[in-house]
Amino acid sequence: MKRGTVAIVGRPNVGKSSIFNRLAGDRLAITDDASGITRDRLYTTCNWLDQEFALIDTGGIELKNAPFMEEIKAQAELAIDEADLIVLVTDGRVGVTNGDQDVVNILHRSKKPIIVAANKIDDIKFMDNIYEFYNLGVDYVFAISALHGIGIGDLLDQIVALLPVKKEKKYDDTIEFCIIGQPNVGKSSLTNAILGTERVIVSDIAGTTRDAIDTPFTKDGKNYVVIDTAGLRKQGKVYENAEKYSALRAIKAIERSSIVLIVLDGTKEVEEQDKRIAGYAAEYNKASIIVVNKWDVVEKDESSMKTYTEKIRKQFLFLSYAPIVYVSALKNKRIQTLFDQIKIVYENYCRRISTSVLNDILLDATIMNQAPIFNGDRLKIYYGSQTDTNPPAFVLFVNEPTYMHFSYQRYIENKLRDTFMLEGTPIKIILRKREN
Repeated sequence: MKRGTVAIVGRPNVGKSSIFNRLAGDRLAITDDASGITRDRLYTTCNWLDQEFALIDTGGIELKNAPFMEEIKAQAELAIDEADLIVLVTDGRVGVTNGDQDVVNILHRSKKPIIVAANKIDDIKFMDNIYEFYNLGVDYVFAISALHGIGIGDLLDQIVALLPVKKEKKYDDTIEFCIIGQPNVGKSSLTNAILGTERVIVSDIAGTTRDAIDTPFTKDGKNYVVIDTAGLRKQGKVYENAEKYSALRAIKAIERSSIVLIVLDGTKEVEEQDKRIAGYAAEYNKASIIVVNKWDVVEKDESSMKTYTEKIRKQFLFLSYAPIVYVSALKNKRIQTLFDQIKIVYENYCRRISTSVLNDILLDATIMNQAPIFNGDRLKIYYGSQTDTNPPAFVLFVNEPTYMHFSYQRYIENKLRDTFMLEGTPIKIILRKREN
């Protein structure tokens, strides 16, 4: 079940990023004994007892002068404003400090529920320290140790108990796709070209779009929703207050879309930030189309498109299945080609394959190319079945999952992709050991 958003805040060096990593179940945030390591907000999705919520890590708040402190404070305040619940992390061994009081004064102004996580309580002799944190004017205080995982379950129980249930926008019988990319690559112009009207502000100034904007429309009897998003800047360039939460809202737009249009500026070389942005689509297992915009102003010859395509394929190896479409949003050129591709990719994203046909293909694949010996033995695939769509997910029952070499799994995936024409969509392959 979808729940709300939780922000982790506190003064520097109390263990916020360690708690973030513990809740997220991965080392997403950098942790270090030096204060001020986390400067930008980090985002992830957490699951606890079938309850899913968004989690934001922030830089430590101090009201004294320090490097980047104004930017860090601004980032934390934006995260607080976006959150439904706030976890205030403190040093349980030290007790309440003036810094904690400064931070909680900011939090109380938000009128959001606050949970105090008194961290670094990994020895019973520090347990009595936690009671003084109630003097901060909060109702919930938990003794935890992010390092050892102590008290994390109780903290998560309270988080999901206090979070509201989030109702996402739902559109029936509709293809939902979002448009993402760096600022000023032409996302809003592309949205207007798709809609055939000036529905979104278009400007040469980067960052004109601040929110994710939903626009339902109908074309050729088919219902669509296009979601235009704010440009995703490089980390460290997101401090303007006017850009509130643009990155978080763009990511949420990706989450609720079926297809992600990754827009590149055809007049420029592919940049690292383009790859980071495309990585969000891959991370959330969304169907993807790479859209090269501004192709009308590119000085080109008969090999220009082929050369640029080769560059994209080299840079976006993790999106090798994504088709590439060249357009000019400003001149409204090749927009119908983009629509044709959207329909194909959506069909593939929703494709369901019968079990008998799937197993015929798996049998042919294993006969043509036997699995290599890996981890001491050879993988045997007994049978498979499709368990889900959006994207297609396949469970393969095998003798031992650890015998699967990554190259052989890629071979099986390519075989399925080529046979069933799964262009544009990721594929999930899940290995399970067949019980006797």
